[in-house]
Amino acid sequence: MQGASSFRVLGIDPGLNITGYAVVEFAGVEPAIVEAGTIRTRDTKDMAARIGQIYADLGEILRELKPDAAAVEQIYAHYAHPRTAILMAHARGTILLACQQAGVEVHNVAATHVKKSLTGNGHASKEQVQRSIQAICRLKELPQPPDVADALAIALCAGRLAMSKI
Repeated sequence: MQGASSFRVLGIDPGLNITGYAVVEFAGVEPAIVEAGTIRTRDTKDMAARIGQIYADLGEILRELKPDAAAVEQIYAHYAHPRTAILMAHARGTILLACQQAGVEVHNVAATHVKKSLTGNGHASKEQVQRSIQAICRLKELPQPPDVADALAIALCAGRLAMSKI
């Protein structure tokens, strides 16, 4: 843990092209964003190279930012788009492995739970999530891209839940 009364959560919105990540520290009344960004892979690379890049980049983030826990969005497979779920599963499996090897406990969260906890609507739009994050974190602009807003939402939701249990 970072300090006697602080707790860092790494929120991850997995994707093969763009993986959003955000580390949020819970140390006082207001959560603080430590860092947020994306891991981007080239779709011209083969699958092994892409998941290797996600693994390496996430490993660096884990080493540098030292989260106490990670929260990763669960995969939701829509019958009309099974390929999307399969591709996302490659990224998600890589993320779970990187966290496990770094000794960081992983919590799985459903997107509908995250959206409901932040907006009151489990089926909120990307823009609604971005606006909620902007208000909660007192940001001057909407967090961009939406993958970063999603990662921040995941970290906030998981961190609040963890802090309520302490």
